Amino acid sequence: MGIRSTRATTGIRSVDHLANSMFCGIDLAMPDTATPDERPLTKLESALRYDRTPLLVVLVLLPLVSWMWIVVMARDMYGSMTGASAWMMTAIWDVPHLLLLWAMWAVMMAAMMLPSVSPILLLYGVVARRSQHATATRHIYALAAGYLMLWTVFSLGATILQRALAALLLVSPMMEITKPAVGATLLLGAGLYQLTPLKRACLRRCQSPLGFLVSRWHTGFSGAFTMGLEHGAYCVGCCWALMLLLFAGGVMNVTVIAALTALVTFEKLSPFGTYSAWISGVLLMAAGLWMLMR
Repeated sequence: MGIRSTRATTGIRSVDHLANSMFCGIDLAMPDTATPDERPLTKLESALRYDRTPLLVVLVLLPLVSWMWIVVMARDMYGSMTGASAWMMTAIWDVPHLLLLWAMWAVMMAAMMLPSVSPILLLYGVVARRSQHATATRHIYALAAGYLMLWTVFSLGATILQRALAALLLVSPMMEITKPAVGATLLLGAGLYQLTPLKRACLRRCQSPLGFLVSRWHTGFSGAFTMGLEHGAYCVGCCWALMLLLFAGGVMNVTVIAALTALVTFEKLSPFGTYSAWISGVLLMAAGLWMLMR
């Protein structure tokens, strides 16, 4: 027992030492311009003060443009289908149409997932500004690009799955499930995955941006991109089953997209995220059983 306690204490001290070496002196306030009554800048304020442009682009502009595109497509899809979504009515799914479908999924993933990744981008912005001042902006973009790359790969898989379901007549041209049993299966599968150890492990990584940076730190532009890939892999591992629920509720159903975005964001950013994953898992399985029995 004493040896185990000593090892645990040593491990905690080593992590604390690494964290201190990375984050000590990060306060980027400029005391010569501040009055004695002003409090020092927080890390969040420092990030927004010195890295405002890349963070606004990644966390505000890109999600906003993505959501605008989703809303425009959804309105046209459930309307005249003569505008932004007209290409979906094709009878021949050639390469250009498949690329458009892939792009649609990629844009949806960016809109849904970028809000929940804001803590690690903000924290990394502070660290990059301290350690690599001249290239901090490029490194923030690299981290975000690596993260989105994983969701772009997931989008490719979702595109292939959608076309396979459509070929089996299980998904309609309106991108909705045609048989309740398929929707129920998706709900049951997503609910069950919410309760698995893999889900909890990936969610813990997503909930701890500081712990991730301490344990997976890489330097340089390629290092930032690599960290984005690694963090994206954890997020895909955490949320892939929830994203497949878009098939159950309608791929372009804005209400379903917004609800899943809120759930994912709450799971990752709330201190009760682990409990919400368990509760949502039970509710999803209950909904799936209800669909099977009705």
